[in-house]
Amino acid sequence: MKLNELRDNDGARKSRMRVGRGIGSGKGKTSGRGQKGQTSRSGVSIAGFEGGQMPLHMRLPKRGFNNPFAKDYAEVNLGMIQKFIDAKKIDIKNVIDHAALKAAGLARGGKDGVRLLGKGELTAKIKLSVAGASKGAVAAVEKAGGSVEVLKPTNLEVKAAKAEATAKRLEKKKK
Repeated sequence: MKLNELRDNDGARKSRMRVGRGIGSGKGKTSGRGQKGQTSRSGVSIAGFEGGQMPLHMRLPKRGFNNPFAKDYAEVNLGMIQKFIDAKKIDIKNVIDHAALKAAGLARGGKDGVRLLGKGELTAKIKLSVAGASKGAVAAVEKAGGSVEVLKPTNLEVKAAKAEATAKRLEKKKK
C-alpha cells in the first residue's frame, strides 16, 4: 500500500444533499420544502412550534430557583494546593491569594474570590489570604503551622454587587 492508495472506508464520508439541481435529482424545484407557506421560505424560526397547540416546553412545570445574590467563589481544596506546592507552581514564601492561585492555574473563575475547602492533606507551612474558608480547612492549615486570613468584602464592593444584581433584575423584567 502506498500513500496515494490510502482512502476512507466505504460510507465513512457522506456527501451532503444538493437541492434545487433539477428534476432528476429528486430534490429539484421546491428542494423538498413543499409548496408555499412560512417553512418554504428562508429565515424560518419556529423551532418548538406545534401548530398553535401549547408547546411542550411551555406545558412542563417550571423548576428551581436562580439566586441573584449568590456569591461566585473559585473553590480550591488543600490537597490541590499541596500538589501545586510540590510541583513548585506556588511559592510558599509569599502570601497565597486569589491572584497567586489564578497565576498557578488552580483557581479558575470566582469573581467573588477563593473559598478554601479542606479536602486532602497539607504539610507545607503557608500563609493564605482568601474570601472564605471552611472550618476544617482553617484547622488543617493551622495544624501544618500556617495561617488563614479571611477577607471581608468592603462596603463599596457590597454596594456595587447589589447595584449590579438590581440592574440585571430590571433588565430581565424589560425582556
